[in-house]
Amino acid sequence: MFTPEIISSFNELETSLYNYIIHNIEKVPYMRIRELADETHVSTATILRFCRKINCAGFTEFKVMLKMQLHEKNKTSIKSTNHSVVEFFERTLSGDIEGKIKHAATTIFSAESVIFIGIGSSGILAEYGARYFSSLGKFSMYIKDPHFPIHSHLMINSVTIALSVSGENPFTVTHLHQLKKEGSQIISITNQGLSTIAKISDVNIPYYVTEEFYEKANITTQVPVVYILESIARELYKLQQEIIYKNK
Repeated sequence: MFTPEIISSFNELETSLYNYIIHNIEKVPYMRIRELADETHVSTATILRFCRKINCAGFTEFKVMLKMQLHEKNKTSIKSTNHSVVEFFERTLSGDIEGKIKHAATTIFSAESVIFIGIGSSGILAEYGARYFSSLGKFSMYIKDPHFPIHSHLMINSVTIALSVSGENPFTVTHLHQLKKEGSQIISITNQGLSTIAKISDVNIPYYVTEEFYEKANITTQVPVVYILESIARELYKLQQEIIYKNK
């Protein structure tokens, strides 16, 4: 309802009205327009203009929207980690995820460099993945800054591992298009197998858990991503050890 663009367009009176509403969001839906005008020291005409500015036909519609927003907020429940992990194992591990993990490991084994990419919480996991792979003998780097410059000479015989819950992050999609154009093979780990990032990948490993949000924050569990990353790294380590053993 209150987007950054709309908030920035408020004048001084509207900003004062907005601040009162935010601090009294459970009270305002049950107030009459005259009561709100008296509380905020503005005219009813100002309140009506305010309602129209946030795309409500009038004060009644505005109160309905506030009530709906409160209802969504109050019904938010966070599942236990056990529930999320069980859901992952039931939905995903019953499929061909092990085959995809081995395919990914084989692809990475043949590459000279590995680049992890992710934004937000996926960026934190990109950093973790790069460190974990490097610890097992495959030097890797990570990108979690959407404006990070990418040089074409880094893409020669490289593999990019993209991490994204939605599979639709525009910054990650833009980076992947550039990386793919430069010749890097794309492996993605996403929550959906039909997302944009999944479609432009050479290998996609979806993990299918129910997405969770608290207010506007995506709090979907990242446990499946850690499992998949570590599984790929361990498969890669096995391949490396087999080559060492054969060369002895």
